[in-house]
Amino acid sequence: MARKRKILPEFENVTIDSVAAEGKSIARIDEMVVFIPYGAPGDVVNVKLDKKKKNYGEGHITKMVKSSSLRVEPICPHFGICGGCKWQHLPYDYQLKCKRQQVVDALQRIAKVELPGINEILGSVEIERYRNKLEFTFSNKCWLTFEQMNSGEVFEDRNALGFHIPGAFDKVLDIKECHLQAGISDRIRLFIRSYAISNGYEFYDIKQQSGFMRNIIIRTTTTGEVMLIVVFGDDDHEKINSLLEAVKIKFPEIVSLMYVVNKKVNDTIADQDVLLYSGKDHIIERMGDLKFRVGPKSFYQTNSLQAYELYKVAQRMAALTGNELVYDLYTGTGTIANFVARNARQVIGIEYVPDAIEDAKLNSEANNITNTKFYAGDMKDVLTKEFVAKHGVPDVMIIDPPRAGMHQDVVDVILESEPARIVYVSCNPATQARDIALLDAKYKVVEVQPVDMFPHTQHVENVISMIKR
Repeated sequence: MARKRKILPEFENVTIDSVAAEGKSIARIDEMVVFIPYGAPGDVVNVKLDKKKKNYGEGHITKMVKSSSLRVEPICPHFGICGGCKWQHLPYDYQLKCKRQQVVDALQRIAKVELPGINEILGSVEIERYRNKLEFTFSNKCWLTFEQMNSGEVFEDRNALGFHIPGAFDKVLDIKECHLQAGISDRIRLFIRSYAISNGYEFYDIKQQSGFMRNIIIRTTTTGEVMLIVVFGDDDHEKINSLLEAVKIKFPEIVSLMYVVNKKVNDTIADQDVLLYSGKDHIIERMGDLKFRVGPKSFYQTNSLQAYELYKVAQRMAALTGNELVYDLYTGTGTIANFVARNARQVIGIEYVPDAIEDAKLNSEANNITNTKFYAGDMKDVLTKEFVAKHGVPDVMIIDPPRAGMHQDVVDVILESEPARIVYVSCNPATQARDIALLDAKYKVVEVQPVDMFPHTQHVENVISMIKR
């Protein structure tokens, strides 16, 4: 017999105390810490528990009894449903305060090393339409809100083109308007949605792994260039060409129109052939007097204007005089490597993705930079004692790893090679703090600079400067 699910209680007149990780807020109910999404400190709410553990609970707001004076009106009609931009209801200056505190907490609780005073966070140049890349998913079973389900209305058109609902991989919210990217992104998405429906193109069934329209990826630049990648579930060339031709005519702004036929279970296109339909196979982004080639698989910081500010911080912390050998670990398309190259003797970049390394080389060539070298491969396999012996002991190491941070083998090689200075750029203060603790035996933290790359979300970038003891 199936075990009955325990019915959890609802509490009235609960005061939200503070914000927490993952964009949630915190309340305390009978000495139990409860994590609640979309709350603001000072809110008085009724809360229904969804999960109860020994020391904490999770719940959701069922009624707003009294709104916090902090609250502001969210700009997005999908706020609270799509799962993105979870802090739209908080003033931006308060968001920045909370993000800086995340950095402080991570370094104090996890790293537990001697710290200087932590700098005030650098706010984003733009707080709306700041992203240069978005991916949207097709689904034949759109997400219905509780209000829609309880309305008694029959929803015959369940087609959606939008974002996955958090915690429900097979559910997609149909997006009418998104404030994260330039307006052309909305226009392209809505046109493709309408064209597909009008022409009977089947939206993807995520559970059954079948259907024709699967994903679109839109990339934009500050210079106005647009790349569109349409991902299809089948290679019906007549239907593919018909849609792409219609898009090409409707949007002459698209300078790179590409497509993928993906018949795999997962959505990633990293291992797929990206085919050019019209235009170039890349777009160009500019940063200061440098230009960067961005391909369909390239990693590029998703907030272009703020990436410039971030890299200026990294360059300043590197304190280059023109004589240094610099290693740029996790170099991506070589943006940091090329950004600092003119102030260094030589820069060596290492990155896992071969396509990104090819872009890095092309970016050096396009900017007449001749003192860079790039190598592709898993960091722990490339950055070895033998690699350092062959290429030279670096004076400066710039490290910008993925959210998981560095592998222990990479930390060991850094400690053994003993560069005079380390600049550690991170999108995850928790794993950065863990790695800083590992480096503390030989390195001292001399500066900490939080940078906000993602307004209205809980995410924060952080740059740490370390010098050899």
